[in-house]
Amino acid sequence: MTFFSKRLFPVLWFGFLALFVITAVAASGGRGLQPAFLIMPLVMAVIGFIVMKKLVFDLADEVWDDGTELVVKSRGQIERIPLSNIMNVSYMNLSNPPRVTLTLRNPGLLGKEVTFSPPVRWIPFARSPIVDQLVERIDAARSR
Repeated sequence: MTFFSKRLFPVLWFGFLALFVITAVAASGGRGLQPAFLIMPLVMAVIGFIVMKKLVFDLADEVWDDGTELVVKSRGQIERIPLSNIMNVSYMNLSNPPRVTLTLRNPGLLGKEVTFSPPVRWIPFARSPIVDQLVERIDAARSR
């Protein structure tokens, strides 16, 4: 779902808005075009960009569990994050896509926070068992 959220959905969103404007301009046939046909798509594009920048564009591309560490791939960089280096886990299941933010004790290549989307579940509003297990494993790694 991360590929769809980060790569395909923005293309579909902005492509639809561009298609709408092109269709409105072509349908006007040289007559006066109503400003709403240009203003609303522009407003939708700006709001869409702001929302995507806040909720989607900062997501890591892939995250793998490698036992005592997580392997994170984002923007072509790969970083290995030991579970003991994770200070806090924040899980937002009510956003779309759901988000897990790891706050690190020592910043790495990807910064002080790493955000990714856990596998999608079909049970709405339920906690992710993968995230719960990760929190337990991080706690165990810190206590060692």
